[in-house]
Amino acid sequence: METKFMRKVASAMLCSLMCLPGQAKVRLSHLIGDHMVLQQQTDARLWGWDSPNKTVSVTTSWDNATYQAKTDKSGSWMVKVKTPKAGLTPYSITFDDGDKTTINDVLIGEVWVCGGQSNMEMPMNGFGNCPVDGYTEAVTEANDNGGIHFVKVPSVMSMKPLNDANCEWKAVDASTVGDCSAVGYFFANRVYKALHIPVGLILANKGGSRVESWLNEANLKKHTDEPLDTAGIVKSFPKDFFRPLVWGNGTFNPILNFTVKGILYYQGCSNVGSHPEAYAERLAILVKQWRDSFAQGDIPFYFVQIAPFAYGDGKDGWSAGYLREQQLKASDMIPNAGIVCTNDCVYPFEFAQIHPRTKKPIGERLAFLALNHNYGFGNLPCESMRYKSMTIQGDTCYVRFQNDYGGISRFDDIEGFEVAGSDRVFHPAKAGHFWVDAKDPRNETVFVTSPEVKHPVAVRYCFRNFQSGNLKNQALLPLFPFRTDNW
Repeated sequence: METKFMRKVASAMLCSLMCLPGQAKVRLSHLIGDHMVLQQQTDARLWGWDSPNKTVSVTTSWDNATYQAKTDKSGSWMVKVKTPKAGLTPYSITFDDGDKTTINDVLIGEVWVCGGQSNMEMPMNGFGNCPVDGYTEAVTEANDNGGIHFVKVPSVMSMKPLNDANCEWKAVDASTVGDCSAVGYFFANRVYKALHIPVGLILANKGGSRVESWLNEANLKKHTDEPLDTAGIVKSFPKDFFRPLVWGNGTFNPILNFTVKGILYYQGCSNVGSHPEAYAERLAILVKQWRDSFAQGDIPFYFVQIAPFAYGDGKDGWSAGYLREQQLKASDMIPNAGIVCTNDCVYPFEFAQIHPRTKKPIGERLAFLALNHNYGFGNLPCESMRYKSMTIQGDTCYVRFQNDYGGISRFDDIEGFEVAGSDRVFHPAKAGHFWVDAKDPRNETVFVTSPEVKHPVAVRYCFRNFQSGNLKNQALLPLFPFRTDNW
């Protein structure tokens, strides 16, 4: 395994060497190229390499302005160009160090990063034996969505931060949509239809990665006990996708100069059962790390709670419940963040399928957060219902919620609740609407009761690994799994 790992590291280092400045002509980061989308109305960063101490002129066609940068002793250069309002007009940018290079079909719009593990990476055409609902429909409409562009950063390991990646931007059409992240595409499609402006997606993710896979060396040293030498990493993590440090260095670091609107993140499955009590803190550290590196302030961070799946302790185990709880905690800890629930985004037969088919609601719920918080759609419901409080009277628990938008659904046959007494044994529970006078503290409540528990002390909702409930708010956004105990 070490030899294989070293081959991959060597390949990554070769990529890094290929990124060294050439001697004849300006060379651009692979992220700066034809079909890219630049963030609107900002000082967008453009960068590359050339001979040391050389002047590079950059001219933008939308205003014919020219910017200049001088390379440093290593040959690196960077400029910031002022971008106009978003629109579907394609532009060009010319780079001139005495020999001109021009890139074309540059759109101005909204740029979002899609990070995380395989459920974010999962393309529209799916993985083997893992299809995506809505793929064929997306192909038939893709030619009308040319304002959506994406770039897939290859998943590369590196012990040192890389400054470039072998990738290229693509415009969405019938021939390319299958390669785009499904969650990312459904997000972009909803934003594009709402705003009628281009959306650019930077796909920088790795299947199976842990949150520690993306932390940098300084944060890993300070906040974890993860190994940081090659031998220690390989010994501790024979499966390379679990490895700390290397995926952030190789796959995420190359994008950090790009000017973006925000980050979308779908990850957590690989952290189930591994220090769950630390997940919220480590995710918050990662978000701060990325925000500091992008140097654009507290850019929006919207992420996805992991979907139901039968993890190592089986369908009825609790391990995923603790991780989901940590994710919800992280959403409260991280400034300018939001989280979407996926409890209803699996089919019953997908208990052993880590890549469920249902991605459209997830992408669209991320879009609802962005449209509400960032694009002026303040009346658009975007928050899933959450547990608020509970009171107990006799054998009945009365549970109240927040973010119900004025009502709850389903009306009958509510599923997913369990109740336990002081013996801490949970039993399936009956739940239903409880209508009382508006001044009654039990208003906006469901009752929860079980004939097996005469003296209840705790309630849980879909807290098991694979347990889908059916309770939603007035906007039909699902209730987050929760527990009232701390056992």
